[in-house]
Amino acid sequence: MYKIFFQLVFRRMDPERAHHLAVRWIRCAARVPVLRTFVAAALAPRFEELRTEAFGLRMHGPFGLAAGFDKNAVAVDGMAMLGFDHVEIGTVTGEPQPGNPPKRLFRLVPDRALINRMGFNNEGSASVAARLAARRAVFRTTVGVNIGKTKVVPESEATADYVRSTERLARHADYLVVNVSSPNTPGLRGLQAVDQLRPLLTAVREAADRTVTGRRVPLLVKIAPDLADEDIDAVADLAVELGLDGIIATNTTVARDTLGLASDPALTAETGGLSGAPLKARSLEVLRRLYARVGDRVTLVGVGGVEDAEDAWQRVLAGATLVQGYSAFIYRGPFWSRAIHQGLAARLALSPYATLAEAVGADTRKVTA
Repeated sequence: MYKIFFQLVFRRMDPERAHHLAVRWIRCAARVPVLRTFVAAALAPRFEELRTEAFGLRMHGPFGLAAGFDKNAVAVDGMAMLGFDHVEIGTVTGEPQPGNPPKRLFRLVPDRALINRMGFNNEGSASVAARLAARRAVFRTTVGVNIGKTKVVPESEATADYVRSTERLARHADYLVVNVSSPNTPGLRGLQAVDQLRPLLTAVREAADRTVTGRRVPLLVKIAPDLADEDIDAVADLAVELGLDGIIATNTTVARDTLGLASDPALTAETGGLSGAPLKARSLEVLRRLYARVGDRVTLVGVGGVEDAEDAWQRVLAGATLVQGYSAFIYRGPFWSRAIHQGLAARLALSPYATLAEAVGADTRKVTA
């Protein structure tokens, strides 16, 4: 049914306009008490065997919404209503910014992919912090906050910009993510170099600890799939050194030529980060490499090319405690999260593992043993 709706309505509509319309519908449904109860009952079934603990947080399951869909924390309850076990909002920057000029979002339908050059369009950390502070949760879910650099801030002042966002947002975050891997903010990916990443993460950690009392806010870093293997190893070693809580692998890619894309070459040539099915193999490869390097010392979050329960299961076996998706939601629709959970529960039942936690990294451990 959703595939027909997508072909008849969303595919004919500008992708960014369709996104805003979908968010509006989801928000409206979550505001109607009876309606949201029925929607959650249908789309967000709970499987006890999928209950997950990550960086000290207990979640209904391992599958969450990646950053980028809800940039301003306007649809957290709506996405929880649709079955996502955690919702990562953002990317949020220190100051409000409009992002890059449209058109800046493109569907690659034959490839089940997206290209975006949104440019961190968001209302800024002060506005988003106020919205999170005023939120009265309807559905219990874990809320991650993804922060990035304001475009007009020079690289020399990037740390202060991240610290400003941390001071505003950390108290409202179940976990905090430092995004240094979007290809759409000039110079941002350079912050992944360990000599720049170490002082940045250290400053954010100190700001979070200084701002929030009574609990420790888990801190993660999100990396690009385009890093060289030795740079992935360096980030992994740094995460262990600094005691980071997690690494999210991976963000979008700037690669095109090696992905076997079937869409119109004029479309695939659009600048920006590519997400969706073509990213699947590389993201899984990066995840395996990270787990082989850090083991259980750092929690890993697998994202990139996750389309179905088998993809999510492969991420778990490769080393991911949590799995995220976004692009496939556009193509699969509101029943997507339910299908992921049902499929994961079925695979776990057929596996030799008693719990999902036992399955984390099982395949990678076999290869490296």
